[in-house]
Amino acid sequence: MQFSVRAADLARLNTLTKYPPIPTYHPLDPSTGRVLDAARRPPPGEVIATEKIDGAGCRIVLLPDASYLIGGRDNWLYARGDLIGSRSHGIVAATRPVADRLGDAGGNFILVVFGEVYGGKVTAASSSYTSKREVGYRVVDVARIENYQERLTETVDEIAAWREADGPAFLTEDDLQAFAAAHALKLAPRIARFPGRDLPTRVDQTLTFLEELLPTSRCRLDAGAGGEPEGLVVRTTDRGWVTKLRFGDYARATRRKRK
Repeated sequence: MQFSVRAADLARLNTLTKYPPIPTYHPLDPSTGRVLDAARRPPPGEVIATEKIDGAGCRIVLLPDASYLIGGRDNWLYARGDLIGSRSHGIVAATRPVADRLGDAGGNFILVVFGEVYGGKVTAASSSYTSKREVGYRVVDVARIENYQERLTETVDEIAAWREADGPAFLTEDDLQAFAAAHALKLAPRIARFPGRDLPTRVDQTLTFLEELLPTSRCRLDAGAGGEPEGLVVRTTDRGWVTKLRFGDYARATRRKRK
C-alpha cells in the first residue's frame, strides 16, 4: 500500500519517530535524582564523544510520499505546505529551510533527522550559547525506519515499546558524517575519539574527565556567550552503545563547583 501522510495515523507516526531515550552513564537515584556510583560497562573498541546541547529537541521526518513533518520532542509542529506553523521554541523557523532542502532525501522508508535548536530564548541555558539571542541548529542523529508499514498497524503502546527496545536503524558515524556533508548540515561538535575502556568509572573522576574534554561549549553563536557546556554524549561508531554525561549531575554528586 502506498504511503500517504493525509491517510496516516499521526498519533502512531508521532510515537514511531520520537527520539529514544539515552541512558545516563551513571544511573540516577529515582527518588533523589542523584548520581549513583555504578557506571555502565564501557564498550569494547573506540567511542566518540560529542557535545550534548541544552536546547529544544526536534525532528524532521521525511516521508515516503515526499512530504515531511516537523516535530518537537513530543508533538507535531508543522507539515510541508502548511500556511501556519507553531512558534514553539522557534523550532519551525529554524528547521523548515533545512526540511525543504532535504525534501527529496527520503525513499521507501521514513528518514528522521534528530536535532537541537538552541540559543535565542529556547531554554534557561541559552546565555551559554548566545548573548544576542541568536538561534542555532545542530543535527545529533539520523535514523531510517524501513518497517514503518508494519509498525503503524500496532498500538501506540506497542510502537513505544519497540522504539525503546529495538528502535530504528541509526546511521553509523561514517554514514552520518557523509549525510551531513551531502546536505550541508552542522552536526553536534565531535569532541574526542578514544578507547571505550578509557571512560572513568568513579563519579569524581568523571567530572574531571568532563572538565578536561570540554572546558567550554563549542556551540557558542557569538563571542559574548557564556560558553558553559551541558555535557557529552558518548557512542560507539555504529551507535550500538550510547550514553550521556551531564556536568550538573556530577557537580551535584561531588558537591564541587565546575572549574
